Amino acid sequence: MSDFEAVSEQFEAKRLLSAALADGPAHAYLLHGPSGVGKRDLALLFAAELLGDHARVERRSHPDLYVLEPLGDQIRIDDIRALRHDLHMRPFEAARRVYLVFGADTMNEDAADALLKDLEEPPPYAVMLLVADDLGPIPETIRSRCQLVPFRRLSEGAVLAAVRSRAPELPDEEVTTVARVAGGRLDRVERLLDPAAQQRREQLLGVARAVYLDPEFDAGSGAGAIVAGIEERGAEARDKAEESVAVLELTGREAEQRLRRAQRGAERDELLAVLEELEWWYRDLVVAGVGADDAVVHVDRLDELRQDASRERLTAAEEACEVVRDAWREAEELQLSVPLAVEALLLRLRRVLA
Repeated sequence: MSDFEAVSEQFEAKRLLSAALADGPAHAYLLHGPSGVGKRDLALLFAAELLGDHARVERRSHPDLYVLEPLGDQIRIDDIRALRHDLHMRPFEAARRVYLVFGADTMNEDAADALLKDLEEPPPYAVMLLVADDLGPIPETIRSRCQLVPFRRLSEGAVLAAVRSRAPELPDEEVTTVARVAGGRLDRVERLLDPAAQQRREQLLGVARAVYLDPEFDAGSGAGAIVAGIEERGAEARDKAEESVAVLELTGREAEQRLRRAQRGAERDELLAVLEELEWWYRDLVVAGVGADDAVVHVDRLDELRQDASRERLTAAEEACEVVRDAWREAEELQLSVPLAVEALLLRLRRVLA
């Protein structure tokens, strides 16, 4: 569908949803993949096609569109009960009703069990779109009752084009660096182009180098600088969420839950982005050390990488990459104390690289 062209790439997702429009939709879809790659936009475009009204779906004012997003850290059973109550109302205007569940991977066990009942016996006029960053937390019983629509990280070319359109004044080497550090995600492009984010990145790379260059390196101070940047990002997300919460009719408790979720989600994503960039920095030491400059992520720091990439440091840099990868897996899978986790990581890196 031509309307889907507003979303970059995601050819398999577009093919599946276009086929659904041509042949008639299934009762439930599960759009899954990393954040910042077009899931939300394509879900709304698909809903607009199903309801035949792009303007009101974009404003979320269509009477046959129901949108559920998490309040706090989870979608809870009361949220699903409200959706189920609405689910058994017949369409007001369109031929069907469309239910968008963003953050479906945050459903707690009770909420997932409640939703499963309607996925097993859905009303014939209902189409449910679940949108999730992570398939892991979603029970197999729910996954098996949905048509899976996969999303991938965007290509470097697509992200390069996005960076150039957003910041045409940037030099080519900085455009390339932003595109590579973004790791295929447009939400990270937006963040990396923000002046505050650029300052946080400068500080992060300063710590990454100090680990092996500074004889007096202190892991506690380095962790403090990184954690301050993560918390700053969380505060920015909370401030932005306050603008949207202000126009919603929420109780004080519901509003605070939404703000806290926005803050914690941003802090977690920032931590994972920090760990990715640390790994890329130590990987770049190896790449620069063997002369493969075209494969460097931090193109804007190539001179520093060449200077730092001594022969005796290359093996240690490879080991440092593995240390950071382990920390990334722990951060993604476990609930960790961020300050303690970052300090422990810097201590391990210091032992490997010093």
